[in-house]
Amino acid sequence: MILKKVLNQQRVRSISGSFAFLEHRFLRGGFLSSLTHYELMLYVFLVLAADRRGLSYYSYDRICEVLKIGLNDYLAARDGLLDKDLICFDGVIFQVLSLPAQPVGVRCQPDLHAQGPVAIGQLFKKMLEERS
Repeated sequence: MILKKVLNQQRVRSISGSFAFLEHRFLRGGFLSSLTHYELMLYVFLVLAADRRGLSYYSYDRICEVLKIGLNDYLAARDGLLDKDLICFDGVIFQVLSLPAQPVGVRCQPDLHAQGPVAIGQLFKKMLEERS
């Protein structure tokens, strides 16, 4: 068992003023790993910008400016979060929703390194079959 200890006593976090949070289940329940890079950026931004009910009304141009992303990446991230049932959006106001029971639309990709050369060979075989 790892013994927990404060590493920097002068920099211990404390809550003052407004406060944002992510449920621990976001990590442990597979939600984090289900998001693309841009979806994660947008989700964390919306969590930080939201009030206690999860509401925020930043415009797309301001979000793109703060996150340093283009409009197409923003739209893909927003639509991805909508599809994954993590946010609602009415065209003006965002609402970060409570987490669903489990991640929606998890993209499962094979781990080619874990499966070894057989998986790669199978992929090449399938690609060649599709070209025929």
